[in-house]
Amino acid sequence: MEYITFALAKGRLAEKTMELLEKTGITCEEMKEDSRKLIFVNEEAKLKFFLAKASDVPTYVEHGSADIGVIGKDTLLEETRNLYEVLDLGFGKCRFAVAGKAEIREKLERSNDLRVATKYPNIAKEYFYKKKHKTVEIIKLHGSVELGPIVGLSDVIVDIVETGSTLRANGLEVLEEICPVSARVVVNRVSMKMEHERISKIIEGIKSLGDELK
Repeated sequence: MEYITFALAKGRLAEKTMELLEKTGITCEEMKEDSRKLIFVNEEAKLKFFLAKASDVPTYVEHGSADIGVIGKDTLLEETRNLYEVLDLGFGKCRFAVAGKAEIREKLERSNDLRVATKYPNIAKEYFYKKKHKTVEIIKLHGSVELGPIVGLSDVIVDIVETGSTLRANGLEVLEEICPVSARVVVNRVSMKMEHERISKIIEGIKSLGDELK
């Protein structure tokens, strides 16, 4: 029997995913050990797990290095990989939004001369170019995008917002909502065909948890 391999985004997403999987009977004791291992194995169930940077998980799954991945919808939208998105796990909930100073709201509505700072240039382009039909200048940042409007680098930002407390603390607010975000299960297209029965059983096991997927 071949192994089914999971790629999980490091941190809270991986922890929550393993908690869910354990409730369906899927465990990996090696992951609980203090180890420098990169690959963790449940030999009895023929399952492998590895942790990766969030933005790399779709790449591993698309290219077949992992059969199943768990990743935030934000990463899926930004990476636009050729995958099956099979399940919304319901946790890690937040939203994509356009944010900035309150006084920029009118310019946001009327102007085509906007500067947008973001870690997610593809999502920002999709929203402004295709949905709002606006021509804007996208400025990619890697750190705290909230600085953009504060120091005059940008008019607005496109970013993930959970509670909005960071925005409020810096004199910014949500001006427009783009879409909701949560953790998703993705599957390699070839794996779904070759290992359809085993992968479907895993997915159905998670679905059976019902109200816990929140």
